[in-house]
Amino acid sequence: MRLSKENAPGVTLIDAYDRASVSVAGKVCAEPVLIGPSVGVLPWAARGFDVLNAEDFLPVIELRPAVVLIGTGARQRFPAPAVLRHLIEARIGFEVMDTGSACRTYNLLAAEGRAVVAALLVGESM
Repeated sequence: MRLSKENAPGVTLIDAYDRASVSVAGKVCAEPVLIGPSVGVLPWAARGFDVLNAEDFLPVIELRPAVVLIGTGARQRFPAPAVLRHLIEARIGFEVMDTGSACRTYNLLAAEGRAVVAALLVGESM
């Protein structure tokens, strides 16, 4: 699905997404990614929802967001609380949603200037 661009100069926004990838600034990403308004697109070592672990969220904490939007693929699935423990201990808010919803919500929050990171499972990782 193609997303309309918000007017947010200098902010990394998601252009489009589908079941297999997300597109940011014309770059198609078919592997798990972290996306932040000022850091752009970073590879994410998460290899899939079923093998998601607490250490997968350590790079997210280094980005120091106020909230993390966790895109779990084609459908919303909730990780075990132990998987989210580093976020909880760091007092970082999080929302779990399907990847499409995470992309749309990320764009809205990033365009508002919020300290948000999207942690997206895409492609084979779903």
